[in-house]
Amino acid sequence: MASLARWLVDPKRNPLAAIHKKALDRRLRKYGLRYDDLYDPMYDLDIKEALNRLPRPIVDARNQRLKRAMDLSLKHQYLPEDLQVQQTPFRSYLQEMLALVKRERAEREALGAQPLYQRTLP
Repeated sequence: MASLARWLVDPKRNPLAAIHKKALDRRLRKYGLRYDDLYDPMYDLDIKEALNRLPRPIVDARNQRLKRAMDLSLKHQYLPEDLQVQQTPFRSYLQEMLALVKRERAEREALGAQPLYQRTLP
């Protein structure tokens, strides 16, 4: 079953996944976003922790991309074509840190320790 799931999402092996990736690439370029910008830190505390561990310039660049995308969306506009060409939607900046945070959380759970961060209601 795992091999079927890998085949379904691998754009090199599944033509439908390749079509989806190409459409997503076009859509992200229109707003100047990267795929990692779509992760919501309020949804998953691992993402929030990974963003807290990243260097400040990377997080600032992420926030600027998100602000620009929201502004463009509000104005019903897209980035100019010359800027769309320069965008790199699938260059990752969050995945390595996110994997590290998930490994640390799994290790803490395996050892029976309390999580470092927990969601609390205000």
